[in-house]
Amino acid sequence: MTSVLYDVPGPRAKRRNVLFTVVFLVALAALVWWVMLSLAEKKQLEWVKWEPFFTDSRAWTTYILPGLENTLIGAALAMVIALPLGALFGIARLSDHWWVRGVAGTVVEFFRAIPVLILMLFANAAYAEFTDVSPENRPLYAVVTGLVLYNASVLAEVVRAGILSLPAGQTDAAKAIGMRKGQMMRYILLPQSVTAMLPALVSQLVVIVKDTALGGALLGFSELLASVRPMSANYGANTIASFTVVAVIFVLLNFALTTFASWLEGRLRRGKKSTGAVVGADAVADLATPGEHVVPHGPDKSQG
Repeated sequence: MTSVLYDVPGPRAKRRNVLFTVVFLVALAALVWWVMLSLAEKKQLEWVKWEPFFTDSRAWTTYILPGLENTLIGAALAMVIALPLGALFGIARLSDHWWVRGVAGTVVEFFRAIPVLILMLFANAAYAEFTDVSPENRPLYAVVTGLVLYNASVLAEVVRAGILSLPAGQTDAAKAIGMRKGQMMRYILLPQSVTAMLPALVSQLVVIVKDTALGGALLGFSELLASVRPMSANYGANTIASFTVVAVIFVLLNFALTTFASWLEGRLRRGKKSTGAVVGADAVADLATPGEHVVPHGPDKSQG
């Protein structure tokens, strides 16, 4: 069976694919075996390296949990600020006024083109030079500022693309009943584009969580990944074990975020499918431009 985009493999192709799969699995198993053997030779798999995470609560209360708390604080602040800011710039890029589009587009393209680490470093230097932020809080401020500037510009493009992906008939119908552009954006376009934008929004939120580690690497921000160094030094150079535990926590954290987003997306889609409400003439008239009167269509009783 053959389609326009895909040819079903024949017997020879199937045998070749099976062979490639077996070779890949054997190579992968050999690589894993070599890695495990190397770790065992360096005594990184000994129980004494992993024991603190199961028997010593101080490994969690002193290092991991405070680092996780700072990671969540930095990521949450960046999300809360970047989401509305990105939506604002995304909508501004669709403005009818050229100067609004120009300013918004310049800001978005500028900050989207700069690596987030450079933004953090510049923000840290700016806070040190021009503000009275204490050295203890400065890394958090710098990390949040860099994440907001970069991710707000990326989210602005996500919002703009989500709105432009809607059928043109949505805009035409809103204009036909006399909606102003602000009302059309608030009541028609944004609510419908949220579902389409949700996967991209969630992927960017996952990026925010992971990018907090950049602040720990160069700015001294006490986030989750930065807890590896003091923890490893305190528990006998168990670097591999510490990195593994931190990596598992990051995976679980991001998995929880994506799972919640998938649940929310499904709920939104089911809600749209099950909605059977009919907008009455009074509701349409309330949304119409002030001064304009919308006459609901009905049967013409003057005829017949």
